Parts: sequence; C-alpha cells; structure tokens
Amino acid sequence: MSEYQVKKLRRTDKGRIVAGVCSGVGEFVGIDANMVRIALAILTLFGGLGVGIYAIGWLLMPDEHHETSIVQDVISKQQQRKSTADWSGEQKPQP
Repeated sequence: MSEYQVKKLRRTDKGRIVAGVCSGVGEFVGIDANMVRIALAILTLFGGLGVGIYAIGWLLMPDEHHETSIVQDVISKQQQRKSTADWSGEQKPQP
C-alpha cells in the first residue's frame, strides 16, 4: 500500500513577511507567494477587502508548528472555562 501525503493549508515560516498567510496559500496552491500578496494588495486598494481576507486567514489557518488555529484555541479555552464553572458562574477547583 502506498501512503498519500495530504496537503494542509498552513501559515509557513518560509517566506513569511507578516504572519505567513500569503506564503502558506502560495505553497498550498503551488504559486509564488508574491502573486498572492499582489492579489491581496489589489483587493485592498479596491475597497479594503484584502486586509479582511488576510486577517481571516491569519485567524483560521494554523501555523505550521501547531495543529490548531487561533480561533480553535480560543474556542477550546472557552469550552474548558465553561466546563469548570458551575451554575452560579463560580470556578470549580481543579483536581
């Protein structure tokens, strides 16, 4: 049996300028990261959409050294906090 290597969309360190979103998308799609940067710059000039797309990518794409994204980390922390609070909102002591 041959093993398939699945491509994962991640923010990368290689070619990173700010948060690694463009370099991660470029690597995933197979194009130069500068092409992604140019596209986002053009979208930013025409209505500011590029900044929003970049911010969403930064929040939703995990870093190459982590399995979860920033949003997933925040959600799991909230769920842990809810599970340790009783009905009155007070924190239960951790065992």
